[in-house]
Amino acid sequence: MLESYTLKLPKAVYAGKGAMSKLEGVLKEAGATKVALFTDKSIYELGLADGAVEIIKSLGLGVEVCSDLAIEPTYAEVQKTVDWFCESGCDFILAIGGGSVMDASKLVSVLATSEYSVHDLLGDPSLARKQVKTVMVPTTAGTGAEATPNAIVAVPEDELKVGIVSDEMVADVVILEADMIKNLPRSIAAATGLDALCHAIECFTSNKANPMSDTFALEALDLILNNIERACDDPEAMDAKRAMQLASFYAGIAITASGTTAVHALSYPLGGRFHVAHGVSNAILLMPVMHYNEPACRELFAKAYDRCMPGDAATVEEKSAALLERMDEIVKHLDMPENLAALGVEDVDIDSLVASGMEVTRLLVNNMREVTPEAAKAIYEQII
Repeated sequence: MLESYTLKLPKAVYAGKGAMSKLEGVLKEAGATKVALFTDKSIYELGLADGAVEIIKSLGLGVEVCSDLAIEPTYAEVQKTVDWFCESGCDFILAIGGGSVMDASKLVSVLATSEYSVHDLLGDPSLARKQVKTVMVPTTAGTGAEATPNAIVAVPEDELKVGIVSDEMVADVVILEADMIKNLPRSIAAATGLDALCHAIECFTSNKANPMSDTFALEALDLILNNIERACDDPEAMDAKRAMQLASFYAGIAITASGTTAVHALSYPLGGRFHVAHGVSNAILLMPVMHYNEPACRELFAKAYDRCMPGDAATVEEKSAALLERMDEIVKHLDMPENLAALGVEDVDIDSLVASGMEVTRLLVNNMREVTPEAAKAIYEQII
């Protein structure tokens, strides 16, 4: 556990039913004159952004909508969005959407300048400087992108996804509006919810874990283990959905304070090369990586068991096994693909996946048990 640590948070977080009404005060305080609303086509067509647009217009402000953001975009696609913003005349960013929408918006907020590009940030994230204030409104309960200083982009030439990380990208304001996730399709709720589960357990068992990250990771893990199935299965279970919304945010804070590990590192090549949805690739890798890590993380798994699911387990070994069994039960209940073959991955692809995964050293160094190329190959082979 780190002895020295920091935590960067949004300036304000508004949560619960009716939280979107706080947008009016936020816009007034910021002195905004024209708002860039980033979202995706489905969210816009469902009317989830209508309330925000009404608030903006009621204040007499201009608004430009960008609803054609790519899902899990390449860095070149994000650059096009940056160029659109620079030509729009907007001076404020409102992001309403999932992780891809929020990540792109965070990048735009530091790229509204001609001094550097998205490609430049891939090589040197320290170049980033906040240019435009941002409000993040998540429409899923899972990615935690509203809380993190991270933005993930695909790099096609490397068949990999890469995380650009800068404190400058932390949102100025986060709005957790419960109605935004009420009608989330089960498949999306499951994939994003399992992404949050990965965030929580990975950050808690990271080499960079610390008292601050543990506080948020354990609370997120508790909320997820005890709410994710009902939140996904029952459209009317708003208490469980609100719990998942908070859990996602808390797990995002844990990322900011600590960092994810081998699950995310090994999932990036699956997204970059095979375009597997981020939450799905994490869900497939979660249990193989956790079982691989168990000898090094046993005490921590037992501590998480005591915090989140007290029961009959008595010894450290029993508690660790029970926690892993519970996570495996959740993954299976939520109908994630059981293997990579179902996603178009073949045996002949494993070596290239290993090579790409081993390049994600930013995350692999966080893993408590060293992941060698041989270990990575064995993990992929378990799920082929």
